[in-house]
Amino acid sequence: MQVQFLGSGDAFGSGGRFNSCFLVTGNESRFLIECGATSLVAMRRFGVDPNTLQTILISHLHGDHFGGLPVFLLDAQFVSRRETPLVIAGPPGLGRRLGEAQECLFPGSSKNSWRFDWRVEELEPGRRWTHGDIAVTPYEVVHACGATPFALRVEVDGKVVTYSGDTEWTDALITAARGADLFIAEAYFFEKKVPFHLDYATLLSHVDEIRPKRLILTHMSRDMLDRVDGVACECADDGMVITLD
Repeated sequence: MQVQFLGSGDAFGSGGRFNSCFLVTGNESRFLIECGATSLVAMRRFGVDPNTLQTILISHLHGDHFGGLPVFLLDAQFVSRRETPLVIAGPPGLGRRLGEAQECLFPGSSKNSWRFDWRVEELEPGRRWTHGDIAVTPYEVVHACGATPFALRVEVDGKVVTYSGDTEWTDALITAARGADLFIAEAYFFEKKVPFHLDYATLLSHVDEIRPKRLILTHMSRDMLDRVDGVACECADDGMVITLD
């Protein structure tokens, strides 16, 4: 299984990075975790054909995590000329918020006569959801976004990839990421503690409880990017590709 970091940035493009967007390619599946506002641009930059994606998973309803969906759908309709089905799965309220975003950004677009089948599936905290060979268990975390925010534990091809989403420290991350083959974790600040976001020092203090096989940091602010030389684990960068054997 392969994971490519199409976007590893925060909401403000710190370091010139794209918003959160991770491409997972398995034996039979190819999907995104997150589709932030800049995600279609990132796909073009790194040569990813949007029509090859079957599923998009969303952790929470902030623009740098789901705001690329209205443009993705319009591209599928009018540019990429998509013909294959698409499933978008995420927190409760995703369907309504996506429709509102479509109408806000491109009035009338939510009422298109779509050339391809697509649907939204809303996940329930703690309840395992499956689609094809993908299984996702969402865990509620702590991040103010007007709807339930999730960390996502994703199983595919016998591997586990957990994504923290945006959150301050919560013990739910231990359950969500314990023993994961890959834990993609927010590290917004190096050691500064702020509500609703995770800092590297706090994350590091809990790594022995989580015990992921591989830990990669993402969603880093300027403060964190300036201090990556002092970090004892991997840090994501846009375009970075890793393989989980």
